[in-house]
Amino acid sequence: MRPQLIRLNADILCLQEVNGQEGQGSRQLLALKKLLEGTPYTNYHQATTKTVDGKQVFDERNLVILSRFEIIKYQQYKHEYAPAPFYQKVTANPPEIEAQKVTWERPLLHATIKLTDSQILEVINVHLKSKLPAEILGQKLNNYMWKNPSGWAEGFFISSMKRVGQALEVRILIDQLFDANENTLIIVGGDFNAETDEVPVEAIRGDIENTGNDQLVKRVMVACERTIPEPSRFTLLHRGKGRMLDHLLVSRMLLAYYRGSEIHNELLHDESIAFATDKQYPESDHAPVIAEFELPNSD
Repeated sequence: MRPQLIRLNADILCLQEVNGQEGQGSRQLLALKKLLEGTPYTNYHQATTKTVDGKQVFDERNLVILSRFEIIKYQQYKHEYAPAPFYQKVTANPPEIEAQKVTWERPLLHATIKLTDSQILEVINVHLKSKLPAEILGQKLNNYMWKNPSGWAEGFFISSMKRVGQALEVRILIDQLFDANENTLIIVGGDFNAETDEVPVEAIRGDIENTGNDQLVKRVMVACERTIPEPSRFTLLHRGKGRMLDHLLVSRMLLAYYRGSEIHNELLHDESIAFATDKQYPESDHAPVIAEFELPNSD
């Protein structure tokens, strides 16, 4: 992945699925540190998700923000703004007696970055729940086979509930930032596991067409990939079809300084084909999305 990272030539990077390794006394991002050695990112400021006690990173799927600019502060959120909903499974065997909490596995990561003495950028890194169905007790024959479509459908419903719940939490955080300053520069990036017109991304965007309130125009988040020609607009290959699951959404004020986007998907491989293991294809199966901005008086 090192040549790919160097090619990005990014001032700010949002990474997902960064695994931790056991270090001296705590779990650390040792593999990431080794990957970045000898690259321009070696001395970048870093923010990362951590376990509840704040003492170490997660074993798997950490979110990381790397920045050439100073990270003033950062914080992670999970059920801070959107409490876990309760749901009682209807196809479970044996059936559930009462509703259980539906919690999502990953937090979101928010960093406040100082671009200049007078310019602040709010960066939100996300990894929403995948489209893989959630487990339903007694509804699977093995890891790959479901007993009936109803069990699969309920698993898919719960997975969708988690993904949209995460999106709601992101949107509430965005509105909190706008409440403090409606001209705030905000960018939300990462793996949304949803296309631009699907509910999770639409919920985060907050289009006027949905709210019906033109007074909220400054709060709309815009997908940068809209300026990329449609044949090249994909970040994942699944069963030979290109899917746009990774996005960069920017606030209207930041859009004023937007200059263009790229998706580096030339070497993207399809992990859905037979024998496409991580060992055979060690690169990421998601292509990076790049957006370029030219801010006035920027350093």
